Amino acid sequence: MRVLAIESSCDESAVAVLDESQGLLAHELWSQIDLHRLYGGVVPELASRDHVKRLLPLVQQALAAAGTSGSQLDGIAYTAGPGLTGALLTGAALARALAYGWQLPALGIHHLEGHLLAPLLETPAPGFPHLALLVSGGHTLLIEAQALGDYRLLGETRDDAAGEAFDKSAKLLGLPYPGGPQLAALAQHGRAGAVPLPRPMLDRPGYEFSFSGLKTAVLLATRAQPLDEQRRADIARGVQEAIVDVLCTKALRALAETGHQTLVVAGGVGANLELRERLRRAVAAQGGQVFFPRSEFCTDNAAMIAMAGLLRLRAGERGTLELGVRARWPLAELRPPSAASQMVPAASRQ
Repeated sequence: MRVLAIESSCDESAVAVLDESQGLLAHELWSQIDLHRLYGGVVPELASRDHVKRLLPLVQQALAAAGTSGSQLDGIAYTAGPGLTGALLTGAALARALAYGWQLPALGIHHLEGHLLAPLLETPAPGFPHLALLVSGGHTLLIEAQALGDYRLLGETRDDAAGEAFDKSAKLLGLPYPGGPQLAALAQHGRAGAVPLPRPMLDRPGYEFSFSGLKTAVLLATRAQPLDEQRRADIARGVQEAIVDVLCTKALRALAETGHQTLVVAGGVGANLELRERLRRAVAAQGGQVFFPRSEFCTDNAAMIAMAGLLRLRAGERGTLELGVRARWPLAELRPPSAASQMVPAASRQ
């Protein structure tokens, strides 16, 4: 089985071709960072217009790189939500048009399910059931993943997500957009413990998160003393330490209390090297395993959408002709495919 996937939920245009026996054949991505940097954040109308310009050429490039024609595909997967409505519609319209022309099934994929399944692109790949920590610019979730489409939410953020805390703190430090990776780089030059910052909700039971108080503490820290280079680096390190402490503590608590031995980490913040190292050491000390996608598949990409589409198509799911996208789409509303096959395909082998 071979799948073409299109991702256009926000500010990346991406296309991938995934084959169940040969693995990932092509992955093309166009980032809009330079387009939005002038405004300090994503401008939805500009994002949509750029997707219209970029997606079809990316499809052509991906198919050429994969040595694949429409007649060799078994289905098309596209991101149907959550995300920016206009951006989602550009990808959905193109995917539906191609599927209609090639007489193929087209599946609308949940963006967060794509992130959750991104580690399946790696070798070794995690199996079900497992615990998942999904951390990105818009989401911080702890999820019990029983099977494909069977996800139980254990806890989520009450306000800012971890990625938002990184980005907003970076902005307060005068770092360019996108701020998260810039802050992580600056934190390498900071001194441990030089700027103590709060660990929100760490002293409470359960798996809920909150990072808005951390952002306020960072604002106060930037005003307490002149911001020379060392002070900025110290604050950056304090921010990273606080966020990583909270994420690690909650994830380890969930592993211990649910009895799972496998932790999957996905989403843009999953590329943070400090978070990866801390979780590797801590989960190994508990006798468990932790799985990450490679860094390029932590951020938005079409390979993860292709994996979700391939799994669901293999399990017998078929889409409808409805051109529907959802800006808001709770993960809990997803359901497993009706067919029984939910095995990890050979495409996870690279």
